Amino acid sequence: MHLHIFNISNILALLPSRTRKLNMNAITHTSALKWLVGTIIAIIAWGWLYSQLQPLADYLISLTGIATDSHLGTALNFFIFETPKVLMLLTLIVFVMGVIQTFVAPERTRQLLSGRRLGAGNVMAASLGIVTPFCSCSAVPLFIGFLQAGVPLGITFSFLISAPMVNEVALGLLFALFGWKIALLYLSLGLSVAIVAGLVIGKLGMEKHLEDWVQAILAQGGAIHADLNQSLTWAERVQAGITHLKDIVAKVWPYIVLGVAVGAGIHGYVPQNFMASIMGKGAWWSVPAAVLIGVPMYSNAAGIIPVVQALLGKGAALGTVLAFMMSVTALSFPEMIILRKVLKPKLIATFVGIVTVGILLVGYIFNAVL
Repeated sequence: MHLHIFNISNILALLPSRTRKLNMNAITHTSALKWLVGTIIAIIAWGWLYSQLQPLADYLISLTGIATDSHLGTALNFFIFETPKVLMLLTLIVFVMGVIQTFVAPERTRQLLSGRRLGAGNVMAASLGIVTPFCSCSAVPLFIGFLQAGVPLGITFSFLISAPMVNEVALGLLFALFGWKIALLYLSLGLSVAIVAGLVIGKLGMEKHLEDWVQAILAQGGAIHADLNQSLTWAERVQAGITHLKDIVAKVWPYIVLGVAVGAGIHGYVPQNFMASIMGKGAWWSVPAAVLIGVPMYSNAAGIIPVVQALLGKGAALGTVLAFMMSVTALSFPEMIILRKVLKPKLIATFVGIVTVGILLVGYIFNAVL
């Protein structure tokens, strides 16, 4: 006796084509419903756990016997509370943006920017940088891909400045931790620096300062045409968000922990008057000093925000702190090393100089106004 084992595809294959199509649609809708229900349950669980973080931190500190008002107790409380808090916020934000980014793929971005002129192209490039994945490790292929697609050099730089500086993680965490006013302020400042810097670089006409091998690639090739008609189901978009979450959080969490540890040290041990005297409005050199400190730091927006939180809590001026954060995310030394593969030193120096001037102006203006 022969036993025949049928899976769902075998059974559906025996049905008439119309019935088979209806059954496949039903299966697709059922799968989408499962993803939706699972996502809602996960978000509810996230919200409940997030609400328990402060009581949990207080309980853990009480077990140590350390006085909560001591330097060590204050630092430990900051670390125990802020580490899971920032990681949970990061998880939620990265997942949501991972789903959103299925609508704004890098190939689509290249298509949207190719052939654009300076001005409108810089505004569009800087705006797209907010929702498009970018990190220093992807600088080289993105840079070349944009130029191959016919994106002008100045517009490409607006994107390269905006993407790490005003990315979705930075804005989401700033909004969650400091409110919409500071998040909106940082968004407007970052976009302004990216747009103006890209315009200046574009007007200087520095294409000849790309590395020779990059110029050779550009001379060979035409624009890249991507298929923009690909459609995904919501289940696939949620899965893409989960994949994006795993990829980003796996890379970022060490910087989060390090940033929170530095912030805890500042929060617990650095006197408020001392920090205010160094990064306050009174010292004219505080803004350039903050930029110089930020450039060699190897971090990202998510990792530096706990430090920003501690600095503001100790009385540091908002303009100075924003300049520090911008220098870390837009002018990091490791990113310059990677970009050196495609840019000659004169173009890198021009890029750094223009962005630095923009960041300094941001710091000084907002220290004067706020």
